[in-house]
Amino acid sequence: MNESAASGFKAPVTVALTGASGAQYGLRLIDCLVAAGHEVWVMISKAAHMVIATETTEKLPAQPDKLADALSARSRAVPHQIRCFAREDWMAPVASGSGASAAMVVCPCSTGTLSAVATGASNNLIERAADVALKEHRQLILVPRESPLSAIHLEHMLTLARLGVTILPAAPGFYHQPESVDDLIDFIVARILNQLGIEHRLMPRWGE
Repeated sequence: MNESAASGFKAPVTVALTGASGAQYGLRLIDCLVAAGHEVWVMISKAAHMVIATETTEKLPAQPDKLADALSARSRAVPHQIRCFAREDWMAPVASGSGASAAMVVCPCSTGTLSAVATGASNNLIERAADVALKEHRQLILVPRESPLSAIHLEHMLTLARLGVTILPAAPGFYHQPESVDDLIDFIVARILNQLGIEHRLMPRWGE
């Protein structure tokens, strides 16, 4: 029995927030994974901390243990359900194929992170974790938020898509007649959860 099963949590999902606009997507995703009973492994880049401070009212500490406590409080997680790892914590489970989770989501994904993943760079733990997901043929979802996209961005996306990575741009639809920014955020998070095979009630599926 693995550690997550022994602790009563569902399989861990790795969530990384990088320095693109759209921190709300990643934070909402963590909320939903916690509510669904999953263990959540979190990494937040230095640039993402700046984005969070700019785009939200959240005040999240950088130190991993304090960050885990803060995220647990806002997501109403039970003790030890959220684990956070530092930028260069090379002993973290996500740094090795023998310890990494079966699914990883980079949300939001900066174009810098997109480039690093597409070219195999592993200069920090987020990039290494994505590289592990690729080499181990595990589920990797990238949620880029950039506009307009250059040919470089598109080439990197195509390279990764051909390797089986899901490219899920943060481009919400409007056919569900959103009434708030939260509705737009939930549109994208619902798409991520669908890709992960996790049930949710954020919005009805098409035809329901």
